Amino acid sequence: MASWTPRQNKEFEDALAYYNKDSPDRWHNIARAVGGKSVEEVKRHYDILVRDIMRIEADQVPLPNYRDIGRNGRGYEHDQR
Repeated sequence: MASWTPRQNKEFEDALAYYNKDSPDRWHNIARAVGGKSVEEVKRHYDILVRDIMRIEADQVPLPNYRDIGRNGRGYEHDQR
């Protein structure tokens, strides 16, 4: 399976928002908007996205374990640079 670049993912998300489920030729238009992906690849990517969302909503995905980065939000305990 070919990988998706961050740009292609953004184009995919934008196209999904623009071409809703009732849009004619939805998958063809989304594939064209993404560029470099076939209709089948776009549909497969969508299916994976839906499956991921369902797992997240069902609490089947563990929360990330973020480290404490300090009080100033820059990773420094004090205002060091």
